[in-house]
Amino acid sequence: MQGFAGKVAVVTGAGSGIGQALAIELGKSGASVAISDVDAEGLAATEERLKAIGAPVRTDRLDVTEREAFELYADAVVEHFGKVNQIYNNAGIAYVGDVEVTPYKDIERVMDVDFWGVVNGTKAFLPHLIASGDGHVVNVSSLFGIFSVPGQAAYNSAKFAVRGFTEALRQEMQAAGHPVKVTTIHPGGIKTAIMRNSTAAEGVDREGLTKTFDTRLTRTTPEEAAKIILDGVRKDRARVLVGADAKILDAIVRLTGSGYQRLFLSVMKRLVPNSH
Repeated sequence: MQGFAGKVAVVTGAGSGIGQALAIELGKSGASVAISDVDAEGLAATEERLKAIGAPVRTDRLDVTEREAFELYADAVVEHFGKVNQIYNNAGIAYVGDVEVTPYKDIERVMDVDFWGVVNGTKAFLPHLIASGDGHVVNVSSLFGIFSVPGQAAYNSAKFAVRGFTEALRQEMQAAGHPVKVTTIHPGGIKTAIMRNSTAAEGVDREGLTKTFDTRLTRTTPEEAAKIILDGVRKDRARVLVGADAKILDAIVRLTGSGYQRLFLSVMKRLVPNSH
């Protein structure tokens, strides 16, 4: 894939799933890659695969919720590679639970990782991206940043916030004339471990939801997702819908407005009869 040779790209959440696939595809495309995750084992596996293809790589354990650590990390990556051209704020967690029974701390945790992690990464690296003269911020929202479903209020909130934050940033960079492009990513059902690794409110059948997600809802592999994302980045798309399901559901929301809520609720009840 053209457009990445000689670039320095930062990928958070690179220990598995889309983050791992993005890092490897960037490495194959000629980029130097800085990878991070809280999962040391998964991160080591990604590093090994990058080294096997000869891609320059820097590996760091990083908790994206720790703002000061993120800022120090940004400086360290620039010192290591000499510049940074792109950041892929991909790290995220999932949670299942209705608002009525979800503790405050669980909503806060999702917001800390999925939203504030994106803000921290964007702000820590933005001065370096501007200085590069050829920067790109790529923030991973979700299909759940386009529409809401029951049991996903915390995740929906974080991913809607990522979408709003990123779309505003794109306009700001254009208005200021900064050499930084900005893209929002909206993955649909991707075959990753995010649901298997999710937490849930008391009483939620997480195992059943995970089975439904893995067997009925996921269609796109992480490798396919990475290629779609990087093609969108190369073409400077404002937003990238990943997967046929994402495109179809986005169209439904556009056509029905708030009416999609009744439709999706009935579908959820059929897919997971005891979920609500």
